[in-house]
Amino acid sequence: MRRHHDVLSVEWVKLELIRTAYATRGGLFSTLDPRMVVIWYLVLAIVPWFTHNLTTLAGLFLLGCVSVAIARVGPLLLGLFIIGLGIETVYVFIAAWLFGGDLNTVIALAELTLKLGAVSLASMAAFVSLDPEKLSDAMLAFRMPHMVTFGVSYGYRMLPILIEQFSTVFENYRLRSAPVAKKGLLGWRVLAQWCRLAVLTFYPIFLNTAKSVRTTVESLEARGFTYATVDGRGRQIRLAYLRFTGKDWAVLGVTLALVALVFWAGSLAPLYR
Repeated sequence: MRRHHDVLSVEWVKLELIRTAYATRGGLFSTLDPRMVVIWYLVLAIVPWFTHNLTTLAGLFLLGCVSVAIARVGPLLLGLFIIGLGIETVYVFIAAWLFGGDLNTVIALAELTLKLGAVSLASMAAFVSLDPEKLSDAMLAFRMPHMVTFGVSYGYRMLPILIEQFSTVFENYRLRSAPVAKKGLLGWRVLAQWCRLAVLTFYPIFLNTAKSVRTTVESLEARGFTYATVDGRGRQIRLAYLRFTGKDWAVLGVTLALVALVFWAGSLAPLYR
């Protein structure tokens, strides 16, 4: 008998991915101009690489945690981040122990972990707040090639569809496949069967994706997509709604002030370096 919480768990993961891709959780950053969100992200993604002070890096990591809370990042991404951070921490100690490292090695690897963690937190806060359309418009506003911005937007939109198709095809294969006669130790035969079905599931998805891409290209060309990329008026019409407001500048100003405060605190009480 199939357990209902297993089915709900798969559906919950799908819903979480769709909520993340389409930025439906709200939050402060989703109300900002998408160009300002990108600028805000670049500030927090670049700054950690200019210091080796652990106090400063810890402050930037804490600032990233606050940003994640303000952006209302979902539990799925947070859980994956925490698991990845835990594995990274264990790896640091094991690598230092296996290769004859000492406290200096552990601290150097911990510094890198803090930097990557701060950048990852800022990435989560920024990109869960931008739906595909806003992200594409922000990149277009920064003079990125039109085809690149369209590719990002199209890929972003296709992700939930591909997940839905994968789940549907995989469940169809499971229903049409005979169950394994014996599960084996810890059910390894069931796991092996699921892995084989997962590989087989990709084939029809590839064909469906190729068909969808062709339909999309024909539809876009029928509406003058290529001409719109050449004529600058199309770009102006598309980006006409973008406006920097007082809230945008306030968020950037507060962020820069907090970054300066973190660096000042690091200079007053440097930890190890």
